[in-house]
Amino acid sequence: MMERDHEAVEYVLRTAQENDVKFVRLWFTDILGGLKGVAVTMEELESAMTRGMGFDGSSIEGFARSEESDMYALPDPSTFSILPWRPRTNAVARMFCDIITPDGLPFEGDPRAVLRRNLERAAEMGFTYYVAPEIEFFYFKDSESTTPLDESGYFDQDPQDLATDLRRETVLTLEELGIPVESSHHEVAPSQHEIDLRHTDALTMADTVMTYRVVVKEIAMRHGYYASFMPKPIYGVNGSGMHTHQSLFQGNRNAFHDASDPDRLSGVARSFIAGLLHHSREITSVTNQWVNSYKRLVQSPDEPLGYEAPLYVSWAMVNRSDLVRVPSYMPGREESRRIEYRAPDPACNPYLAFSVMLAAGLEGIEKGYDLPDPASANLYRSTEEERRDLGVQTLPASLWEAISLTEESDLVRKTLGDHVFRSFIQNKKIEWDRYRSQVTDYEILRYLPLL
Repeated sequence: MMERDHEAVEYVLRTAQENDVKFVRLWFTDILGGLKGVAVTMEELESAMTRGMGFDGSSIEGFARSEESDMYALPDPSTFSILPWRPRTNAVARMFCDIITPDGLPFEGDPRAVLRRNLERAAEMGFTYYVAPEIEFFYFKDSESTTPLDESGYFDQDPQDLATDLRRETVLTLEELGIPVESSHHEVAPSQHEIDLRHTDALTMADTVMTYRVVVKEIAMRHGYYASFMPKPIYGVNGSGMHTHQSLFQGNRNAFHDASDPDRLSGVARSFIAGLLHHSREITSVTNQWVNSYKRLVQSPDEPLGYEAPLYVSWAMVNRSDLVRVPSYMPGREESRRIEYRAPDPACNPYLAFSVMLAAGLEGIEKGYDLPDPASANLYRSTEEERRDLGVQTLPASLWEAISLTEESDLVRKTLGDHVFRSFIQNKKIEWDRYRSQVTDYEILRYLPLL
């Protein structure tokens, strides 16, 4: 039986009472990363925190739901936060939950449990896994179109930019929720923005990503606009990514830093990168899980140099065309030595995405994978023959290709566990079948006049 610390439970009850909290939203995610939840009143909160709140567990299965099953959402007291956009009288708070079975055991289909299990594996190896995602998104006039709010570009500071105020209010709201923000800025595409979160342990960050997406959408909606984390909502401009900075710590020491190495990169870091590269193709359906994700991971004929999305399985120091980038080292900042994995997009399930990235890296460490030479040139400018000579592979070009690779992956099956693995594959096959049976606007415009 998963048990909660009595003092932590008492702290939540006291804090809620002092802040006139009436409702508490108990949040969890389905396998696809959709936010689910049930609201309880203060009168039921203590019981929920000690025994869990019952619900139909089939809601976790995404759109591949099977028979109903009884599950319990057990709130994590460390995630209690009051929602700033709700009234202060009869206030509303939220808590993330672990899903347990009627026997009190962790439910194997809970994405949060999947990440916990992989973090425990890292801990057994002596590591704590830290991540810091750069989460991009678009603001649109409404949810029915992709009409942008601005025509600004990368790092632009336009005083007429409506989205600047939306970003400001979003950052302030995140900080009210106790979520530290490192920076925010306009991205490359019109009406595309990014808010970067300060690094923390992966479980806290996965909860934070889920909260972040709610806050960004909530603030936009309050002002009559719409925010989207769709990876590629507009043809012909950059898509939205969730570049994820990662590091392993041993106690207070950054295991990725080595003062004796010319690049200040440890053997652990090199093996971790090698693991990410080696398993990148088979984990892509998890880090990029939607049909639309692969409209971002493309080198369009209209943009032969790509849209800054990683297409090739390569790594480099600084070079931004590669799948793995090692940011420049700043002397005296050993704790910040990290690697950046650039494939994920902001519509992923963060619990599962962090799990497969960590597992791939740990596999590289455990099995001593050799790191290939870094890419010495911008691969967008290379030919297919040149990449083949270099031994550089390409990330999957479609969701179907990605699913096919994942389905054969022992690493992903072991990482997700049989229940989540089977359900995830089933969900993605359903999505692909629905997509491939559609007749798109492109087909009507292209073929109807000709055929």
